[in-house]
Amino acid sequence: MIGIVSQVRMTSTRLPGKVMKQVNGIPLLQYHVDRLKKSDFPVYIATTTNNEDDPIEEFCRNNNLDFHRGSEHDVLSRYFELAQKYDLKVIVRVTSDCPLIDGQLIRASYLNHQRYLQENFYLCNTQKRTYPRGFDFEVFSRSTLELMQKNATTDFEREHVTPYIWKSHPNEFNFIHITRPDDASEFRITVDEPDDFKLVERLILDHEAHLKTAEEIIALMRLNPDLKNLNLHVEQKKV
Repeated sequence: MIGIVSQVRMTSTRLPGKVMKQVNGIPLLQYHVDRLKKSDFPVYIATTTNNEDDPIEEFCRNNNLDFHRGSEHDVLSRYFELAQKYDLKVIVRVTSDCPLIDGQLIRASYLNHQRYLQENFYLCNTQKRTYPRGFDFEVFSRSTLELMQKNATTDFEREHVTPYIWKSHPNEFNFIHITRPDDASEFRITVDEPDDFKLVERLILDHEAHLKTAEEIIALMRLNPDLKNLNLHVEQKKV
């Protein structure tokens, strides 16, 4: 079974509690989950055992979402434990700082390339970046997750989940890159800092972006340069 697993925590260093910040009375995490559900794949939440993340568990219970609580920093083990718990065979990894992520894009990307998916596949739109940050996803098999859980040794590999694939052992995996015909990576639609939140708030309140596809949001950003300028200065956290 395939499942989308989103890693979620309240203790963001740059914008604490960001996943529960509200736009129009709705938490960003709700927008995130609702858009992932458009994939028609099951959605799971991987959060931590910290007391600060009790609101995440409450959110999951109130919304009938399956979840797992594990290590804060060993995020790889959190994914591994969740995949075991729910017997997932294929894992889609996403992060909760992407409230406008496109579940339909994830579904189409997976199904359109399913015939190429071998045991060692790694399908993603992050390594050859043509999509804005905020639409990121990675797909890999349970066996690959088990391999990483067994062999990943550095803190970097375990905190960021997939560096074992794309940094440490790229020659051992079959990369399938999801790209656009033209590059839209100059846009930033993820939420790390207050100005990122301002952009997402504007997109939702003024343009109903939560009802639009990734392509429609990209077109909207191109038509409205003032939107891009809201968080143009924000630097992506280095991985």
